[in-house]
Amino acid sequence: MPTLPDTMTAVLLTGHGGFDKLEVRNDVPVPKPGEGEAVVKVGACGLNNTDINTRTAWYSDTVTEGITDEGGSEGFAMADAGSGSWGRSALTFPRIQGADVAGVIAAVGEGVEAERVGERVLIDPWFFDPDNPEDLTHARYFGSETDGGYAEYAVAPAANALAVASNMSDAELATFPCAYTTAENLVERTGLKAGECVVIAGASGGVGSAAVQLCRLRGAHVVAIASAGKSGLLLELGAETVVDRNAADLGAAITAAVPGGYCDVALDVVGGDTFAILIDALRQRGRYSSSGAISGPVVEFDLRQLIYKDLQLTGATIVPPGTMRRLVGYIETGKLRPVLAETYPLADLARAQAAFMEKRHVGNIVVVTAQTG
Repeated sequence: MPTLPDTMTAVLLTGHGGFDKLEVRNDVPVPKPGEGEAVVKVGACGLNNTDINTRTAWYSDTVTEGITDEGGSEGFAMADAGSGSWGRSALTFPRIQGADVAGVIAAVGEGVEAERVGERVLIDPWFFDPDNPEDLTHARYFGSETDGGYAEYAVAPAANALAVASNMSDAELATFPCAYTTAENLVERTGLKAGECVVIAGASGGVGSAAVQLCRLRGAHVVAIASAGKSGLLLELGAETVVDRNAADLGAAITAAVPGGYCDVALDVVGGDTFAILIDALRQRGRYSSSGAISGPVVEFDLRQLIYKDLQLTGATIVPPGTMRRLVGYIETGKLRPVLAETYPLADLARAQAAFMEKRHVGNIVVVTAQTG
């Protein structure tokens, strides 16, 4: 078995706050695999909103606004560190973030086949209790409750290191784990069927653009909400129509774009004022699902909409076991397209996060450590 180096380059999150909490270090100990674990040499790791939300402690109960330029860059002064993670609990620092890893297995622990060394893999970012995977109270997220992929090496349960056969680059593969598992769960929670109409808010982001593709795979009629300048790629990905999110009357624009004036399903990663607009756009017995609230987590809601329209509202965070393995099958058969917006070197993670927060891109931004394929 190859010998691992003693130290590596990694970006450490040293606490909640601004970009100054991201520290590039070249002397971080390389993780060693425990029983049932694999160490992966990271080729690339994608960015996602969880990185920003955790660094700034936006998840805290005391934060009521969306991710603003100031809050995203400097952290939220009103944040409570004791509830600064997605699970509303405290994190231990320093922490290596990064949930979207593509790379090759460099070493394995006891109980893992030695033949897996050298295998190209994607890491499924949701770690479950192996004895009771349905017990979601013990679910851990890669790069949050455990160290993640903003490093040259990362360790994960071998069962979460999923072999992938693809001609895509590591950077392209690293667009999939967080965004596409989140989007798949978001869609699954609604029970979307072929022929139904779905409207997707935040369609140009990583999760949104993934949802566009996954809804089209199901044979749905997709209406995407995004800035007008991003419409071309979203139409290529499978949207039937793109509604300008800056329309003077967004609700009226959605109604005009949706067959019959109402949609069956609304998918939301935006929140804020968009929430009420999406609820209004749903038909009787429509379904709404949310996995994010970057424009604001606190909304006003008329319960009569829920009651008298017989609506179904669901949240979508913890992704069920088996979701990532299903997506790997889609990747290997060419059913999903990577949407790689830009790449940065690992040492430029802070600059990559700043670009991520500007939301000028479509798809995913990725940091690259060492290309392996």
